[in-house]
Amino acid sequence: MSPRVPIYDTGMLMALAARKAKAVRMHQGLGRSPHRPVVPGPVLAQVWRPDPATMYSMSAVLKECTVPRARSSPAALRSTNVGQPECLACASAPDVTDWRRMGAMLGVAALPGKKRPDAVDALVAWTAAKHRSAVVFTSDPGDIAAYVDAIGVDDVHLVPV
Repeated sequence: MSPRVPIYDTGMLMALAARKAKAVRMHQGLGRSPHRPVVPGPVLAQVWRPDPATMYSMSAVLKECTVPRARSSPAALRSTNVGQPECLACASAPDVTDWRRMGAMLGVAALPGKKRPDAVDALVAWTAAKHRSAVVFTSDPGDIAAYVDAIGVDDVHLVPV
């Protein structure tokens, strides 16, 4: 069985930017995983701010993560002795059908409490489902679980941060 692909949501990045001990330990523990943690672009946009503290901490974190299809991002898979493998899920962009599916998820997800649909959370869940056997590091496990359930996959795991 291959290792689970780590996916970060906004809450995980915010915890890393704030240097929260639990998030930092989890992130450091993923340093040897074959697949770098995945940070969908909109997740990065939600967290990034031009203040020096955020820029410094996020720049350090992003050196160990991959932002799919971003030219300046490290490769999704770490180099091996036999070359540089490529993650097909990270290399391909969502197509129109995928975006429609995410929109449908927004309409049918049984979100907890008075939560409102969130397209970025839906993208995180879709990214995890696309990678199969993924683990999402999240501050909103109820929200992500609702989107994962709406997709209908059972091999995505959630780790609260």
